[in-house]
Amino acid sequence: MKIKILGTGCAKCHQLEQTVKEVLNELGVDAQIENIKDIKKIMEYPILTTPGLVINGKVVCSGRLPTKAEVTTFIKTCLA
Repeated sequence: MKIKILGTGCAKCHQLEQTVKEVLNELGVDAQIENIKDIKKIMEYPILTTPGLVINGKVVCSGRLPTKAEVTTFIKTCLA
């Protein structure tokens, strides 16, 4: 599983990364996490505001900080 966090490095971006890591640990899922901070690369995705969460190439959330329950659902859905 490949997970990308889109954002320039703000507090919300760091919180999103921490939440993703916690969920992956709890689910026992191994994933590659990549932080995309380059605005030109962020603009390649169909999002208007950061932070953005991309799982296996699909934008699952953007413009807000998803809850831990939401992140769990996103990851479980991508595993199914």
